[in-house]
Amino acid sequence: MLLSLFVVNKSGGLIYHRNFSSLAKLDTNDTLRLGSMWHSLHAISSQLSPVPGCKGIELLEAETFDLHNFQTPTGIKFFAVAECKSHGVDRFLKRVYNLYADYVLKNPFYELDMPIRCELFDLQLTSEVTLTMN
Repeated sequence: MLLSLFVVNKSGGLIYHRNFSSLAKLDTNDTLRLGSMWHSLHAISSQLSPVPGCKGIELLEAETFDLHNFQTPTGIKFFAVAECKSHGVDRFLKRVYNLYADYVLKNPFYELDMPIRCELFDLQLTSEVTLTMN
């Protein structure tokens, strides 16, 4: 089960956040802090990895949740917090990236690296979350 979705721009700024469960309640400052902290941890891990060509952390497994990450070639990070051992989260993040490309980047009023305020993106994301959770 998905708990939250975050989208972080290439500079580490949170540009989108959405909760899918009443269990995942963070205030605005904590949400911003989590987005920028994940960006920093991801960047450090990709530089410190002994594996050549490492792209950073893709999955963080904790006792109470899993954090799945998908980074685009342009540096945008999509990461989701899900219940432990949730399946299909990686595919979900790639579909969210496709929705982002179709409904956000093609929106003539959207400016890159700014917070995402797109009703069509929200509607399609809701549909995708419903499909993923069923």
